[in-house]
Amino acid sequence: MKEGIHPNYQQTTIRCACGNVIETGSTRKDITVEICSKCHPFYTGKQKLVDTSGRVEKFNKKFGL
Repeated sequence: MKEGIHPNYQQTTIRCACGNVIETGSTRKDITVEICSKCHPFYTGKQKLVDTSGRVEKFNKKFGL
């Protein structure tokens, strides 16, 4: 491999909005995410409905549900 063209790989901390902290390696330092495997509905089996700007109500109103 060529010298000087690859990013520096380092230990980093990933923090989720739910409070989960994951230690891993990455080229970025201190990553923050909104959703992780601890709080994601696919992994937890719980359905969390994230409604942004009334989209659910708009859908229900449009289709008469």
